[in-house]
Amino acid sequence: MILNLRVDFHLMAETQQLKPILYSFRRCPFAMRARLILKTCKVTVRLREIELKDKPKELLQASPKATVPVLILPDQILEQSMDIILWALSISDPHNILVSWNADKATSAQFLKSLDDDFKHHLDRYKYASRFEPKDKNFHRDLAMLWIENIEVKLSEMPYLSGKMIGIFDYICLPFIRQFRIADPDWFDSQKLPNLHKSLSQFLESDLFKQVMQKMPIWKKTGIETEF
Repeated sequence: MILNLRVDFHLMAETQQLKPILYSFRRCPFAMRARLILKTCKVTVRLREIELKDKPKELLQASPKATVPVLILPDQILEQSMDIILWALSISDPHNILVSWNADKATSAQFLKSLDDDFKHHLDRYKYASRFEPKDKNFHRDLAMLWIENIEVKLSEMPYLSGKMIGIFDYICLPFIRQFRIADPDWFDSQKLPNLHKSLSQFLESDLFKQVMQKMPIWKKTGIETEF
């Protein structure tokens, strides 16, 4: 009986070692959307929370670009959030959220580009204006609002960006809309965006969001990985 217990513990340890390693930063919207999908898919990883100002050498060795999220797999390293998302959904998609993404891949790719390139460009220069040109803050806010207003139009036509149920389109963009709101909550909340306000509020109050936003120990300081 004792021997069997030892074998079981050994197998558990081996299994734990085989779980992928995810380098993440709690507030990064790219990392956030990857964690949202991983949790939705119930794909378990070993999460290593980092500090952007003090990145661990293991992350830099694995991914010289040194941005998060980064997923370390036995046979490859995924350095883009969408690659991690699509990998997770290829393993488990219990809510069939990939269906809407694959329905029109050209439109999906265009949506992603408009978010990650266009909206994110203006978001950074609005939220972090002191790092760029402070005098252009409202200029970039207004250009970002054009994208936001397009999202409002889409949400006036259907309950969620993904259709009747919340799904991949919502998960990949709501972390960025959250950041946009944080830059000036009072101003954002005063804008006539009833459908987006409702969608964002539901997202921020959801159990899923609360789970992925739990504070984790900093791996470099503590050596603690979190099973996520």
